[in-house]
Amino acid sequence: MKLSLSVRIAEAACKTKLNIPFPEIAAIAAELGYSALCMRASVAGVQSSQAELEQVRSIVDQAGLVVSMVTADFNIPQNNNQAPDALKNIEPSLHVAEVLGSRMVRVCLKTEADIPHAQQAADLAAARGMQLVHQFHPACLFEEVAQSVTVLKQINRPNVGLIYEPASLLMCGQEYRETTLRQILPWLMNVYVQNLVITADGPDHLETWCLGDRPFQLLPYWDESGRGIDFRQVMSGLKTVGYDGFFTVHQAEGIVTSDDARAYAVRCKKWVDSLEP
Repeated sequence: MKLSLSVRIAEAACKTKLNIPFPEIAAIAAELGYSALCMRASVAGVQSSQAELEQVRSIVDQAGLVVSMVTADFNIPQNNNQAPDALKNIEPSLHVAEVLGSRMVRVCLKTEADIPHAQQAADLAAARGMQLVHQFHPACLFEEVAQSVTVLKQINRPNVGLIYEPASLLMCGQEYRETTLRQILPWLMNVYVQNLVITADGPDHLETWCLGDRPFQLLPYWDESGRGIDFRQVMSGLKTVGYDGFFTVHQAEGIVTSDDARAYAVRCKKWVDSLEP
């Protein structure tokens, strides 16, 4: 697998800007041996000019990195009602990915009515040799494993797949280990990881369609309390099914200094390395 660092680690709470300059994140990732950066609209997206996109690409290239995936629209990570609109006009998102050198674009589906738009967007993406991927996520058509597979079969496009994200599956009361990985293998295109525990006194909340309000607490990846995601089982499952794509450190940390970003990225890489048998 190829280790990717999401710019989300230093993203502001509004999800529309970074707390530290992007070149510093790129330099840190390159210095520490990450293979890729996962890009979001907080750095470059459909709102960016051609010159801005090319500047970001230059920074990535000079760092010797690649872009694992592009989330080109602010609405998608915010998971709001406008998030599926990108499917109706996918070309700007594909252009962002193409300039940044990525073949993978994240999308969002909220209702059955979004499926025809996903099919049309997938055909346009296929013409450019690109994939559209959907994260397991609360409050969308990809909350539960069985429903997600049903929707993917309805879309019926080989370049449409899944971002496996075990914390979102846990949030929605779903099995996330090897059994699920085997079930989703035909559509498995990317991996995000976060760590959390569902707890009644959790400081944060997310609304799910399947289980209602879910209070939770984020945990460090390396937490050893046994309360959160069993990442050794996750890694074992990924190896068992033969996944060799990107593995992205994706947890929101709200980092505000370059020193903190470097320290966090160091700790995350050591943690991933510790999962290797």
